[in-house]
Amino acid sequence: MTGETDLGRLLAGLDPELHDGVYVFATLPEDVPGLDPIMVFTESEGRTVIARAEDAHRAGLRGVFPNAWITLRVHSSLEAVGLMAAVSTALAEAGISCNAVSAYHHDHLFVPYARAQDALDVLHRLRSQRPRRG
Repeated sequence: MTGETDLGRLLAGLDPELHDGVYVFATLPEDVPGLDPIMVFTESEGRTVIARAEDAHRAGLRGVFPNAWITLRVHSSLEAVGLMAAVSTALAEAGISCNAVSAYHHDHLFVPYARAQDALDVLHRLRSQRPRRG
């Protein structure tokens, strides 16, 4: 299954899910025993991880950007055009910063923890809107 590419169907099916807990971004030069991050990305400066704040703290990592993790439960194709643009534009218009991670089945949003419910409200409103065609 390769996922949906039609922007209208993608927006209608967003179905955002807010995960429990606070997450942080941290960087490390190598794997840390006992840390089970939800994302790892290697850059030339080091490895970026996203992990639960308490796990990062316990591993001795200084996390930044306390955030909430929202999964867009629509199965979006990696080739879909416009979904993340629509989502990030709607969140930006509401003054909510967003760091997005696209995985094989879903897109994941990391928003300021204090704005999690605001972000969910924006995403639920976005579900009912029709995509703008240029």
